[in-house]
Amino acid sequence: MIKSNKISALIITYNEANHIEAVINNISFTDEIIVIDSFSTDGTFEKLLEFKNVTTIQREFKNFADQRNFALKQATHDWVLFIDADERITDKLKTEIISTIKNHNNTVAFMVKRLYFFKKKRIRFSGFQTDTTYRLFKNDNVKYIKDKIVHEMPEINGKSSMLKNPMLHFCFDSAPHYKEKMEHYASLKALELHKKNKNANMMHFVIRPIYKFITNYIFRLGFLDGKEGFQICYLSAYGVYYRYKELKRLNMSSKI
Repeated sequence: MIKSNKISALIITYNEANHIEAVINNISFTDEIIVIDSFSTDGTFEKLLEFKNVTTIQREFKNFADQRNFALKQATHDWVLFIDADERITDKLKTEIISTIKNHNNTVAFMVKRLYFFKKKRIRFSGFQTDTTYRLFKNDNVKYIKDKIVHEMPEINGKSSMLKNPMLHFCFDSAPHYKEKMEHYASLKALELHKKNKNANMMHFVIRPIYKFITNYIFRLGFLDGKEGFQICYLSAYGVYYRYKELKRLNMSSKI
């Protein structure tokens, strides 16, 4: 039975042992916590079992949209708070979420700004200064677009708005960690393009990565983030290159 003004917190995880305890404690103000784990191998699942207030379901990962839609179906309350394991709700945002749900005035979805951190250093530029994402919804008014399998987008049935307070995003533990993330996202994006019969050419391998780096490092002021800014902008450009490398591989494989 769906209960008004109560919150179901949803997390999808894979190998998040370094973050899982902190994020569970961070969202303890919600009325239920449901984690969809993609058969983690680093002890994430075992740590989750220690929390009596958490429902953990192991499910094979197909793509982000599919996993999030499955998670939505598990929620039993009227409101859903989606959070990634490397994100944190500040005290001000927590207070705003609770107040917003009580006085939402027919708004069914809320976006939130994210403040990025590389290890413990705040990343203020490098393309992240305008990052926002949907995180709070009325459950019956949202589903994720199936064709957007990476950088997934919710389809909102109703009015949406922006929360005033940001959340924290500890997205990068190290440069190798960010590189691994970029390759994972790039592989999914390549699959999405492959399904649309897109092809890769020399422009994709050379011009687009260079354009990505220049845009983030120069025009979006990544150089002001110091050496971390250079690493992030370089790896973001590498992710573009890797995307089309994977697309080319997929296209060639389908012709065999």
